[in-house]
Amino acid sequence: MIKVRNISKSFASNQALQDVTFQIQKGQFVTLLGANGAGKTTLTRILATLTRPTKGTVQIAGYAIDKDPIAVRRQIGVMSHFSFLYGDLSAEENLHFYGKMYGVQNLQNRIDELLHQVNLHTRRYDLVRTFSRGMQQRLSLARAILHHPDILLLDEPFAGLDVNAHKMLNDLLHNFIAHDSTVLLTTHDIDYAVNNSHRLIIIKDGRVIADDPTASITTDHIKNLLADKSK
Repeated sequence: MIKVRNISKSFASNQALQDVTFQIQKGQFVTLLGANGAGKTTLTRILATLTRPTKGTVQIAGYAIDKDPIAVRRQIGVMSHFSFLYGDLSAEENLHFYGKMYGVQNLQNRIDELLHQVNLHTRRYDLVRTFSRGMQQRLSLARAILHHPDILLLDEPFAGLDVNAHKMLNDLLHNFIAHDSTVLLTTHDIDYAVNNSHRLIIIKDGRVIADDPTASITTDHIKNLLADKSK
């Protein structure tokens, strides 16, 4: 579902990514681990067609991101530091806007379903700018999965969530995977990554330094890799 080959990205003199290569199969839950500045967000933005690599190629569900970005966007749902929500629209109006853009069938029913899933149905008519950070994260998740994407790209999705919202998001992710969809998630939370994902990709200084099934790598080994200045 995701095929990344020799991706590099430079910002002036800063090399954010260096020859990153990996593949993710349908139905996998993969976590991208790394410290701040490692390149996780840059890589996620490339996969989401929000920025272009300096070199290398990416295919999403068989579509090249440089040749078919619109087709790629129909296959993915994106949740990042930016909510992509409109503060002067209500929760329902935001979902209606995106649903129309994606041509979602039975849109009102889908909006009702999602607002209940993310526990915002009682705030459906309230302006998003009145929402807390956690509430905006929950609505951002509803926006991301509104059009039934095959792939979710999630950049630190648990930031700002309380315990109940964290559990709700985790349950939704596992339900998504149970339907043979694909998740790539970035996080700093090593324990969450080890306990929930099928596979870990560890990135440091813009390079992939490990790519292993979760069952074959320990928390201590991950910490050592991230701390090892020789890597």
